[in-house]
Amino acid sequence: MAEWRLLDTGVLTGAQNMALDDVLLECRANDESPNTLRFLQFSPSAALVGYHQSVEQEIRLEYCERNGIDVTRRITGGGAILFTPTCLGWEIFADKATPGVEDLRWDLQRLAQKVCSGAIAGLRILDIEAEFRAKNDIEVEGRKISGTGGTERDNAFMYQGTLLVDFDVNVMLRSLRIPVEKLKDKEVESVKERVTWLSRELDHMPPLAEIKQALVHGFQEAFNMELNQSGLLPIEQSLYETRLPYFESDAWVNLVSRPRTDAGHVTAARKTLGGLIRVSLALDLVGNFIVSSFITGDFQVFPQRAILDLEARLKNASAEDEAIKGIVDAFFEETGARIFGVTSDDLVQLILEAMKKRAFAHWGVSLEESNHLMTVNFMPDELESQTFNYILLPYCAKLVSCEYRKIEGCTVCGDCTIGDIYELTEGLEIPVRTIQNFEHLIETVMEFKENGAHGYVGSCCEGFYNKHHHDFVETGVPALLIDVDDSTCYDLGEEREGYIGDFEGQTVLKTDLFGMLIRKLIERGNLKGGLIVE
Repeated sequence: MAEWRLLDTGVLTGAQNMALDDVLLECRANDESPNTLRFLQFSPSAALVGYHQSVEQEIRLEYCERNGIDVTRRITGGGAILFTPTCLGWEIFADKATPGVEDLRWDLQRLAQKVCSGAIAGLRILDIEAEFRAKNDIEVEGRKISGTGGTERDNAFMYQGTLLVDFDVNVMLRSLRIPVEKLKDKEVESVKERVTWLSRELDHMPPLAEIKQALVHGFQEAFNMELNQSGLLPIEQSLYETRLPYFESDAWVNLVSRPRTDAGHVTAARKTLGGLIRVSLALDLVGNFIVSSFITGDFQVFPQRAILDLEARLKNASAEDEAIKGIVDAFFEETGARIFGVTSDDLVQLILEAMKKRAFAHWGVSLEESNHLMTVNFMPDELESQTFNYILLPYCAKLVSCEYRKIEGCTVCGDCTIGDIYELTEGLEIPVRTIQNFEHLIETVMEFKENGAHGYVGSCCEGFYNKHHHDFVETGVPALLIDVDDSTCYDLGEEREGYIGDFEGQTVLKTDLFGMLIRKLIERGNLKGGLIVE
């Protein structure tokens, strides 16, 4: 039976752990170190970006600085993670010719599954029924308990995992730029259900020594070897001391530096027969792929874990129409999963709508700002070819005491944001209409259609749009809608009053975004007057 080294380096900083990763992999590649299982821990907590990622795009730097969270870079690829003192890391450093993996060196998926089988066997010793989930996660009943990944150098490979022993999901959501900004409290709770940790599954915190011993047995079983504990070799210690300053430097942390505009989060939501669905995507614009996704809402899905499995398939997927359609369609066909009242095409269209918000960048809109825009009867990347003839505004953005609250018109007094839009379009022969209730909206849009209008630019809250998306589509008239600020009738639970025109609150238009888009549309000839509704 082969002998491997068990190396427990204890609690180190992020930079120290990353430097050791680099040294151990290089020494294994140079045949200066034996095959090794390493345990590692972090203090303080560390936000770790993948080797190819940009810190600015992946980490909430201000929050990390305020809360004493280290920020550094891994030598492995993949997405950003938070490593807290209550997480336990495990790592395999081995020669590619090692028995049991020599035939897997060209098949990364099978190699990942093989290495993870050791951690899974260890977790089962602790009475945790864990399973491998492609592409590289270990889960318990659909919830991730360990994320994994690896890299290689010459004839050696390194594969690592993070075991969540105890975990604060809120800190993770605040530290990493995970696409949850627009999610409601209920949906954030749904995101939290995507991960779990040892103490949660066992209802107690096992001693760390017991956890490590279980993992030792698991990896020995998976690789048919014996682990013998020892420390760093002199060559490793010397190389570590030489390289540590670089891994502590800004040059390493900021090795990849890309502007925030090259990545970000996009969302799209829609009310379907099966309930509300919201898709939130983290995109890499330069690489043109989906970094991660969250699909939330009040729909019913069978089996319960299906959405989590679909999210796993979308990880690192190409942000191209056919690629997304292929992944989603194949998922439902292969798994037999069902979302009641929601079709595969519903999900595809929603994911595409979110992804295509990238196109708003051509209009000077950031990815974050694009989440305040909604398109009807066209996709965001088709905006260049759309023409609009009218502007629609909600009555709820006028002062409650204004004489024009219930009627058309505006004195441009400066006391509400409605006046800003009237002022902006003054003398341009672009009709501005104020919508008083739902029926008035539909009647007005149909009037536009009868008058030959190509479309309209309007403002409404996301809640109204989600609920009445089908009604907007049924009119057949293209629309570019901008979300509103402040407490809407949907936020206050008064959507019935808003529907009939009796809402007594006041909202605020996003005049900076609204105004910028109107000016751009006018400049490019996409917003034209000349059509008058009688």
